[in-house]
Amino acid sequence: MSPARAPRRRPARASRTALAVSAALAGALALSACGGDGDTSSGGGGGTNFVAGKDNLDTVPAADRAAAPKLDGKTLQGEDFDSTSLKGKVVVINVWGSWCPPCRAEAPTFAKVSKELKGKGVEFLGIDARDPQKDQALAFEKDAGIEYPSLYDPDGKLMLRFPKGSLNPQAIPSTIVLDKDGRIAGRSLAALSEKKLRKLIDPLIAEK
Repeated sequence: MSPARAPRRRPARASRTALAVSAALAGALALSACGGDGDTSSGGGGGTNFVAGKDNLDTVPAADRAAAPKLDGKTLQGEDFDSTSLKGKVVVINVWGSWCPPCRAEAPTFAKVSKELKGKGVEFLGIDARDPQKDQALAFEKDAGIEYPSLYDPDGKLMLRFPKGSLNPQAIPSTIVLDKDGRIAGRSLAALSEKKLRKLIDPLIAEK
């Protein structure tokens, strides 16, 4: 009578392979969000009363605007920052990552426009999303000449604070503009030229 065989264990290699495939897929999905001008859709979620422009710029009539969430935390320089301190200003929020080529392309434009409009009641705020190392992000800011603060958000959690049904950021890069009452007034889900960036900002400067 032959001895009973012990049940075979699934090779550990198979489990490791499955994990590697899952990680690669997640990475591909994250990188696919990084698209250039015109590469991303303009969907805003159910119930969003926005006007989709032909230039990938979405805007919201004043009567339909939702309040923006508070964005707070540490900047890349390690300083505490709270976006509610900007109320009364037109605020341009740019979600970026140093690993994202379209972000690198638009960054000098944001640096230039932020300096030119600071005296007109416009403030810029960056959200550095999914950058595992601060050093790369700080080098990105230095190369682009960015002087406005960027909240450090390596897990991408700040993007999730925007309410569903609003013009929330859905890609990297994304740009959100707030009116002087701290409400979400416009959005782009693609890298912006100076002309398109000003097209989002200028009407809000003119609002009373």
